[in-house]
Amino acid sequence: MMPRSISSIWVYLSASPLLWLTATLWAYLGAHWLHERSGRNPLVNSVTIAVIALILLLLATDTPYDTYFQGAQFVHFLLGPATVALGVPLYNNFPTVRRLFLPMMAALFAGCITAIASGVGIAWLAGADLVTLKSLAAKSVTTPIAMAVTQQIGGLPSLTAVFVILTGIVGAVLVTPLFNALGIYDKQARGFAAGLAAHGIGTARAFQVSEISGAFAGIAMALNGLVTAVLIPVLARFYPG
Repeated sequence: MMPRSISSIWVYLSASPLLWLTATLWAYLGAHWLHERSGRNPLVNSVTIAVIALILLLLATDTPYDTYFQGAQFVHFLLGPATVALGVPLYNNFPTVRRLFLPMMAALFAGCITAIASGVGIAWLAGADLVTLKSLAAKSVTTPIAMAVTQQIGGLPSLTAVFVILTGIVGAVLVTPLFNALGIYDKQARGFAAGLAAHGIGTARAFQVSEISGAFAGIAMALNGLVTAVLIPVLARFYPG
């Protein structure tokens, strides 16, 4: 138990949004330092470590999520502009995108439909309720789009945010060893797959590996968000239950 003086100071500081914004940034910087020290090992994922560190801090200090989010909302707000900024790599690599347009579109729609069907299908077979199924559909797109789409079809945006984070973490951890095992070394293909399946976290991982991979991951992330936002409301009409 903390001494009364320290406890009083903590109560004062914990009410400040700046504290939780600072904690979020330091958690990620520390996690990124560990990632670099590990030789960029995919298992030492910056986002995973930062999330775990923040969860432990909130539990240890008995801080409600709403209090934490008062500070973290400033980082959350930047997700929107960051998503729009993904149009920059699309513009910079437009000649290559135009040349590879047909195979990219084929991969985009195949990946988008697979991401939706696999998550919803497995959850349905496991007996999940309709709200959970709707909350799972957009798990492979970036958080702002996923939460907006989920709200539109009657799911729980907060639950979708959890699924999005878990999907991104798993994708970022598995993408490099999986493609190495499959013998796929094309940077454009690896990046496109990472952005398509694991949205922003996968895109960040792709940029750590290669600028080209990161650019194509950003393109896939942006296009998948667009297609998913249009496709899910249509498919939601045929949901079981």
